[in-house]
Amino acid sequence: MAVFETADITAVSYSTALLGLVATSVLLFIGSGWADRSWKLPVTLCGIAALVGVGAVYEAREAWMAAQKVPVGYHYVGWAVSMPLQILALYFFAARSGELGAGLFWRLAIVSNLMVFVRYLGEATLMNATLAFLIGLVLWLYILGELFFGRMDETVRGSLSEPVQRGYFWLRLIVTVGWAVYPLGNFLTSFSGYVDTGALSVTYNIADFLNRMAFGAAILATALLESKETENA
Repeated sequence: MAVFETADITAVSYSTALLGLVATSVLLFIGSGWADRSWKLPVTLCGIAALVGVGAVYEAREAWMAAQKVPVGYHYVGWAVSMPLQILALYFFAARSGELGAGLFWRLAIVSNLMVFVRYLGEATLMNATLAFLIGLVLWLYILGELFFGRMDETVRGSLSEPVQRGYFWLRLIVTVGWAVYPLGNFLTSFSGYVDTGALSVTYNIADFLNRMAFGAAILATALLESKETENA
């Protein structure tokens, strides 16, 4: 097992993110048993997304320790699974307040997968970087459009549950602000000639606390608050 130096901030950030994701996974899987049955699926999906993050961060940390660099594929392997899972968790979150339809489910599943895949192709120089960046950006904006102006937003606004409306606000904010770090990193590596010497990896690891951990915690908190509200009604 490799031992990192105290001053190796990148390795420290990987270890911190790794432990945080392990703790989040355990909390979400246990927490799924505390909430009502209808909340188990979105909470469990977030737990799986966090667990996938554990494996991805562990592999990336090992790559960093071996060569002091992390090939782009190590980041995208985790995102390719966890981001679509989180978007689908949001779908089932909103679906508790009304009918959304199978069409929206498949659109979100396909678009979220393509968004990550196209960005990877651009950063891996397997596709024109400009075209990949623009397609990835359009796909992310489509997801935001569904969250802010589509059927999901309409369904949640019609909900009588304050915890659901408040939780949706924070989840949507995370997908808007927190996920912006990924196209920004994509832009830096693809167009500015930036070579990651650890700073970008640190940024991604910090972002994990918001994008994977806080996201899952927000869904669990909403589930518990809404379940309690239902019991007291």
